[in-house]
Amino acid sequence: MSKSLDLPEVANLWDVTEVPTMVATQRGAKRSFQKLLASKGVEVVEFEILNPKVVMEYLYDRGCLSVLWECGGTLAASAISSGIVHKVHAFVAPKIIGGKNAPSPVGELGMVEMSQALELIDVQYEQVGPDMLVSGFLHPVPDLTPVIPSMDETSAIDPTVSPYEASIIFFYKTWDPYGAFSNFSLHPICLPDENGDNYSWPSVEHYYQAYKFVGLDDPAARNCLKEIKNAKSPEEAARLGRKTQRQRPDLVRSDWESVKTDIMYRALKCKFSTYPNLNSMLVSTVGSVLVEASPHDLFWGGGRDGEGLNYLGRLLMQLRSEFLSDSKSNAADNSTRRQEGNEVRKSP
Repeated sequence: MSKSLDLPEVANLWDVTEVPTMVATQRGAKRSFQKLLASKGVEVVEFEILNPKVVMEYLYDRGCLSVLWECGGTLAASAISSGIVHKVHAFVAPKIIGGKNAPSPVGELGMVEMSQALELIDVQYEQVGPDMLVSGFLHPVPDLTPVIPSMDETSAIDPTVSPYEASIIFFYKTWDPYGAFSNFSLHPICLPDENGDNYSWPSVEHYYQAYKFVGLDDPAARNCLKEIKNAKSPEEAARLGRKTQRQRPDLVRSDWESVKTDIMYRALKCKFSTYPNLNSMLVSTVGSVLVEASPHDLFWGGGRDGEGLNYLGRLLMQLRSEFLSDSKSNAADNSTRRQEGNEVRKSP
């Protein structure tokens, strides 16, 4: 990522024999150098306004779900302030450097007091040779939070939500306080596979992505489904499913758009019925609006400015209402049985 393309003509990065290289730059920057990179097989992508956020949005559209930023202090500060950095890996070496112009791992963030410092959560420490690796997560960035969805729609889904006193609970990343609501949480669910046999899916996301390709005879579709089932993480399953859907839409089942909501509902109901702690967490949010704070997914998420349909949040609120209704019905049945039992014991 370079605005001016003030880069060396000879570098290992330009060797694309094993892995591809992409350079993000400002539109119109050093056309001659762009041609040189293109001749070496390097992909050059121009942006009208180059900054970390637009680059990450572009990479997301290309199917990248996890990106490692390895950069200098200036770019690191820009990435952090843009809200695109969620996890930090910092190496501390047993070396001392100093001086007024000594390099800093993070550039200017506008902080003047230690009380303004960004704190990491879920911090872990690991020794790597003579160095110490400190890793942890940054708190969610407020500007990625969408606004409240339509109260009329929300109240229709879950009558417990008051249009006057409703609070909003956002969830997105699995490490958030309500991260277990995410489809990427590692809570296996047991549901039928493409053959109708019970199968333990590692996550809701595995199940959802795989079912895009269920019922097709095409070997490529079956192979994609198999790869999703064996994906080592929900992120990998999502990448495989989205990439194939984007590049080979002919492999996706023809009724997908009409059944995908039902498939998601089935997976969510299984998940929150299987794990009592998740069921309790969901029910504990009664009266609150649930919003998946995804700035990218305008169908399942709330979007960046509340323009998303938030169907994942809607399904969770629907399930919450159903669980509460079932709980009340069971309580009423138990009360009736106890009363009938007492009447029987009182009879002469």
